[in-house]
Formats: sequence, structure tokens, C-alpha cells
Amino acid sequence: MHQLLLNRSIYEELILSHLPEARQFVWLVTADIKDMYIETAKGFAPLLQLLAELVANGVAIRLIHAKEPGPRFREDFDRFPQLVANDLFERILCPRVHTKAIIIDNRLAFVGSPNLTGAGMGSKHRDKRNFEAGFLFDDRQQIRELSDWVDALYLGEFCPSCRRREFCQDPLDSGFG
Repeated sequence: MHQLLLNRSIYEELILSHLPEARQFVWLVTADIKDMYIETAKGFAPLLQLLAELVANGVAIRLIHAKEPGPRFREDFDRFPQLVANDLFERILCPRVHTKAIIIDNRLAFVGSPNLTGAGMGSKHRDKRNFEAGFLFDDRQQIRELSDWVDALYLGEFCPSCRRREFCQDPLDSGFG
């Protein structure tokens, strides 16, 4: 499968349909992250609630983003102790990250233009959304290449040659020599 997703279909197909089906892990890579809300059976809830539920079910979450999120995201984040104090939830900042990608269980991946925000992912009102595009795919080789790249990013393999270290609050390679 190789499927083009545009605007609201990113939210409906990826966030509402596939993300809740994760069973092992979800890797989220984004430049910007905000207090995104999603539709649930009980109304609207922060995306963080879904991530907390996934963690409670044993799904490991890795979130890589480029800058500190805003105060509303941090307030929402603090409401979910499953994320704050759990080894299954990992979050790092890398000021060089501009990639937008989601990998689910190494069986499905999305790469596209939207940041992990309501306007980017299409969860906001149709007149308040960004114009976004991306591809959802299940090609095992492409997912493996993307996963290996995200893992190298997460492990700090690009830190020594980054040339932006002065902007990095917590260099990922700082504990390795």
C-alpha cells in the first residue's frame, strides 16, 4: 500500500484509524508539537490521552521534536502520569529535526508535511486547518530504512557533525564521550 493523504484525511486515516491500533510501538517525529485534540467516543480529548492509553497497554512511544512545546501542551502533558513517569514513553528534543513522520509497529509509516498539531494533522475546523499532504505506506524495506534513520537520530548519531550544538539544550550524544 502506498496512499496519498491530504488535509483532513491525514487525521481521519492516520490519527483516528491507525494510531489507536498500535500494539508494540509508535515513533513520532515532528518539528513542532502543540496541544492537539482528537475526537473520542466521549467528545474531544488531547492526543496525549490516546498516547497515555497506548502506554498503559504496553505500547512504547518515542516522541522526537525540534522545540519545546507551548504551555497548553505542557499542562496537558502533566495531566498524564503514564507519560511523565514511564519507561515506555521517551521524548527528546533536537533543534535540527524538520522531519514529520510516524511509524507504527514497523508495519505502517507516514511521511509528510504536517507537524503534530491540530492545524497540521487536520483535526481542527476545516477553515482553520493547514493545507498538508503526506504518504501512508506499508513497504517493509522503506519502513526499515525510515526506522533505522529515526533510531540513529534518537541515539544521537548525527550529533557530532550537527554544527548546531550551541542551540541544543541536551545533546543526545553527551553521555557517549
